[in-house]
Amino acid sequence: MTWGKLLQPDLVLGDSIVNLTADILEKYQIKGLVLDVDETLVPMTAMNASPELSLWVAEIKPLVSLWLASNNLSETRIGRIAESLNLPYITGAAKPSRRKLRKAVTAMNLPMEQVAMVGDRLFTDVLAGNRLGMFTILVEPMIDAGYAVRKYPVRSFEVWVSQALGASLKTKD
Repeated sequence: MTWGKLLQPDLVLGDSIVNLTADILEKYQIKGLVLDVDETLVPMTAMNASPELSLWVAEIKPLVSLWLASNNLSETRIGRIAESLNLPYITGAAKPSRRKLRKAVTAMNLPMEQVAMVGDRLFTDVLAGNRLGMFTILVEPMIDAGYAVRKYPVRSFEVWVSQALGASLKTKD
């Protein structure tokens, strides 16, 4: 598989995760979601889930299995977020490594192709999901309003490299 294909999300949401609807999950026959945490669910500086995110989880949870998978090593922070959402979680996932993502999918007892890896990063979330044969969804990062003026040079570089390698990051409906 080429690098362009490995970095190509199956779906570019073009919005935050709270806009990932039941209709979208049904359209792509998704039965499980492995969710990145930092900047996918909460800003990097947040210690708690927002009310909006909690509501989204409450609406989606009856429809699909959910697991959190974070590269973050902070058991305290990630555990606190997971506990507030009542979701199982993995810290230190080391994405794009597949090992801990495979553990989450195995726990869901679903075929790999019916589980989506959802994240805001191409070189970690999308790459890891594609390496496992998961459906991959790229979302816009959740950022702290106080840091909104800051640029995201790593993500910008990832987008540039991915497009240079042939990935298309146009949103799909």
